[in-house]
Amino acid sequence: MRELVLTPKFERAFRRLVHKTPGLQPRIEQILRRMSEDLADPRLKTHHLSGQLAGLHACSAAYDCRIVFSKQKNPKTGAEILLLVNIGSHEEVY
Repeated sequence: MRELVLTPKFERAFRRLVHKTPGLQPRIEQILRRMSEDLADPRLKTHHLSGQLAGLHACSAAYDCRIVFSKQKNPKTGAEILLLVNIGSHEEVY
């Protein structure tokens, strides 16, 4: 299992999104668990980003909800961690 690290920007965007659409929270939590377990799961639709977001990845949490993240190594353990950068609609995160 990968460790998920939330940035302050992700936390703010998550709170705002859940406040606006409360029914989305369980779905997002399920997607985060799935990301931690298996990034290659086809249901996540994980893909590399380009342009200004080159080096980052994104996955789909719902029809119009994307999670932008970065894959990194924990300097102490060498284990892969996922740094969650942003969450929101396609237009908000890209």
